[in-house]
Amino acid sequence: MNDSDSTLTLIMQSPSTTPATGVQTCPAMPGQILSREGLWEHLQWAIELEHSTIPGYLCALYSIESGDNPEATEVVSSVLVEEMLHLTLAANLLNAVGGRPRLDIPQMLPGYPRPLPHGDRSFEISLLPFGSEAIETFLKIEYPSVTGGPPESEGYETIGQFHEAIKRGLLEVSAALGETNVFCGDPARQVTDKHVYSGGGRLIGINNLVTALGAIEEIVEQGEGANHIEVWDGDRDVFHPECDQVAHYYRFQQLKLGRRYRRGDTRRSGPTGDAILTDWDAVRPMRTNPRISDHVAGSATRLAQEEFNQAYCVLLQRLEKAFDGAPHLLEAAIGAMYNLRAQARALMEIPTGDGLTTAGPTFEYVTHDRRTTRP
Repeated sequence: MNDSDSTLTLIMQSPSTTPATGVQTCPAMPGQILSREGLWEHLQWAIELEHSTIPGYLCALYSIESGDNPEATEVVSSVLVEEMLHLTLAANLLNAVGGRPRLDIPQMLPGYPRPLPHGDRSFEISLLPFGSEAIETFLKIEYPSVTGGPPESEGYETIGQFHEAIKRGLLEVSAALGETNVFCGDPARQVTDKHVYSGGGRLIGINNLVTALGAIEEIVEQGEGANHIEVWDGDRDVFHPECDQVAHYYRFQQLKLGRRYRRGDTRRSGPTGDAILTDWDAVRPMRTNPRISDHVAGSATRLAQEEFNQAYCVLLQRLEKAFDGAPHLLEAAIGAMYNLRAQARALMEIPTGDGLTTAGPTFEYVTHDRRTTRP
């Protein structure tokens, strides 16, 4: 028995045995992923899911006044970097099974507020300045799956349940078609640490079932915690290397409760470590869910928002090229994301006219024929 066979035996839940092959398989479930085409579809959704959180994290991060709230800045920026890791791992997974990642498409920016792609539509992500409302939104995004929560391939309640459905799909399709027939993608399309990455976790080149399952585990543990039950994600804190890192949900919970997790703390105990001080007023008062339609065509504010949207769509175009066979271009694409900071913060300095809020980036899709900026 090889490593992949062992993985099939150990990871499948509630197995039954297929008499013809002796390979353990899972009971059928609604929306089960049963083909390579099904994997392509759901892994593209995974890319859209990981990206859908990024504009919200960017707005919160850029709204924090420079030099203020260092703990909050560390938390939001660390999660943002790891969401880019998850986006890259999702693209690696799709490439590994012979698909083609797509990022420069309208579905990536349908407008905010928006639900998580193909998720529970009762919850929507909004573009918000850093504050208690943003923290509550982030806690809902990163909420851990309940123990024994079923895989959900569409209409999922938690991101972990969606990734569990993909994991089950990888197992099922590999058992049905043969692992080498599923993982037939060109290895040269894989993005690895040699291309770029400087956050917690690791970029995994995917070429078989074991590495695919490892990539999914990396995504889930950073969001929910190790083994789906611990607050720790198994990495070291990138800003405080002497400390262990907690998963995304618990990083935001620390900000809400004003205290750090320390070794020995659990989900039940909550954080009992050092206090975290947050100045909730040291924030640019960006309007919630800004839109270019909020401003007159040709106005300085609207032109600045349109320029930002063009730059962001060019970033998506660069990311797509990097994931679609040119991984060496990823470093330049990530650099372009950081260059958006000045544009976003300049927008957050422009009063909207209501005496309370400022403008902000709108993250609306710009079609190719309307772009003046080129990658």
